[in-house]
Amino acid sequence: MNILVTGANGQLGNEIRIVAKNSRDTYIYTDVVEVEGMETTLLDITSIEAVRKMVQENDVKCIINCAAYTNVDKAETDETFCELLNAKAVENLAIAMKEVDGLLVHVSTDYVFGGDPYNTPCKEDQKGTPTGVYGKTKLQGENNILASGCKHIIIRTAWLYSEFGKNFVKTMLALTASKPQLKVVFDQVGTPTYAYDLAAAIYEIVSERKYEGNDGVYHYSNEGVCSWFDFTKMIAEYAGHTECDIQPCHSDEFPSPVKRPAYSVLDKTKIKATFGVKVPYWTESLKVCLGNLNITN
Repeated sequence: MNILVTGANGQLGNEIRIVAKNSRDTYIYTDVVEVEGMETTLLDITSIEAVRKMVQENDVKCIINCAAYTNVDKAETDETFCELLNAKAVENLAIAMKEVDGLLVHVSTDYVFGGDPYNTPCKEDQKGTPTGVYGKTKLQGENNILASGCKHIIIRTAWLYSEFGKNFVKTMLALTASKPQLKVVFDQVGTPTYAYDLAAAIYEIVSERKYEGNDGVYHYSNEGVCSWFDFTKMIAEYAGHTECDIQPCHSDEFPSPVKRPAYSVLDKTKIKATFGVKVPYWTESLKVCLGNLNITN
């Protein structure tokens, strides 16, 4: 099977490259920019004509969509482009797969929740209540897939990090190594997700054809629960950055144009039961990532 990966130069796309290295399927990695040393086919997914042409010329039967507008704060003043990438482009991919009876694997977010107070892990059928443009456009993208009628696996994830690109882990590694004191919010709770683990789960679902007859929305993050404060403390401990005094603080000490979900723990019962996916505990995966970055205490 020929599989198209969008956003292939991002965090998740790069991890897909790693897990699919020896696949019997043929992977075509696309993005809007080229990166030196990375095999990348240029593709603008905001153009339905470009997507159709790529699908037809390469006999694509599956798309793994790792592309997204993810700057949560900037999205509030860049709504048009955010909607174009997170909703309209997703619709283009869904239409293209519907036309060839193919599968769309789409990565969504915990930000589709957050508007209502809750303190139990979010299930897939929980009503979406996004609080900002990013979450609203990601939910719109999900709805566009459902409306298209294409075969689909939608996977919501949260707190994604990896060895690649900019992310919370790499930012905190730099700050805890250079600052004597650091304040980190403790009133936002969720689960860190190592992008490699998510990529491995997607690869398993696709390569073993486990998706057949299992269309739907699923949740995937690593196991366990923590606050951003707890996450930072563990990053610093594993990296040996013991000189930095890390203190908990409230979210209102860091004003933001977006109200972030206070509790975005995702219930993973469905994805484990349906596909037999093994989900690592978040601290174990953090150790693996730091080891790959050659940062160990």
